[in-house]
Amino acid sequence: MIKLLIVYLAAALLCFVVSTITGNYSQVDKLWSLIPIAYVWIVTVQSGFELRLALMALLVTAWGFRLSYNFSRRGGYSWKFWTGEEDYRWAVVKAKPEFAAKWRWLVFNLLFISFYQMGLILLFTLPAVRSMDGLPLGWADYLLAALIIALIVVETVADQQQWNYHKEKKKVQAAGGELPDKYKKGFVHTGLWGLVRHPNYAAEQAIWIVFYFFSVAATGIWLNWSVMGAILLVLLFWGSSSLSESISKGKYPDYAEYLKRVPRFIPFRF
Repeated sequence: MIKLLIVYLAAALLCFVVSTITGNYSQVDKLWSLIPIAYVWIVTVQSGFELRLALMALLVTAWGFRLSYNFSRRGGYSWKFWTGEEDYRWAVVKAKPEFAAKWRWLVFNLLFISFYQMGLILLFTLPAVRSMDGLPLGWADYLLAALIIALIVVETVADQQQWNYHKEKKKVQAAGGELPDKYKKGFVHTGLWGLVRHPNYAAEQAIWIVFYFFSVAATGIWLNWSVMGAILLVLLFWGSSSLSESISKGKYPDYAEYLKRVPRFIPFRF
C-alpha cells in the first residue's frame, strides 16, 4: 500500500506542477488510462502473482491500452508530454466568476483536478488490494472477467461511433458539401448513442463496478471498503456528464430534445 501511495503522491504533484506551468489542465487525463495499470501490477507482484490478481491486472491492462489509444488519436498525447489536447470543459469551468481570482483556480487545480482525481484513480483500483490472499479463483471470477471484456467492447464501439461521426462530419464540411440531416445536428445521436446519451461513460463506470466484485469473490463479503472508489467514480461521471450536456445544450439547437428523449446512462427511465 505504501508503494501505491508514493506513486499517487508523485503523480498528483507532477500533474499539478505541469498543469500550472503550462496552463494545460488535462494532465490527469494523460495518466487516467495508464496509472491504474501500474497500480494493479504493483499489487499483483506483491501478491506473488496470485491467479486472481494476475487476471485483474491483465484486464486492467487491456482496458488501459484501449483507452490510451482512443485518447491518443484525439490528440491527447504528444512527444512534448506536457502538451496535447486539453479537455474543452476546463476552459468553461475556469471562466466561471468563482475563479476570477487566480489563487482560487490554483487551489482548485491542486485539490480537485490533481490530487482528488488522482486519488480517485487509486481508489477505484483498490479492490485489487482487498482481493489479496483471498479465496481460490472460481467461476465468479471468470464471469466477472467476461463481463469486463464485454464492457470494454461496448466502450470501444461507442468511442468508434463517436469518432466516425465527427470524422465524417468534418470531411463533408472540408469538402464544402451540404451536410446530411444526420450531421446537421452536430452531435452523435445514433447507434449506442441513440440508446443512452453517454454509452462510453456508462461502460466505463460499469467496468469499475464489476472490478469491485473481484474483491467480493475473493472475500465472500458483499460490501467492503474498496467499493468507495466505484461510488465516487459514478458521482464524478454524473457531474462531468452534466457539465458536458449544459455546454452541448447551448451549442446545438437539437440537443434539448435529445436530452428529453434519450436516457443518460441506463437505456430505460425509471
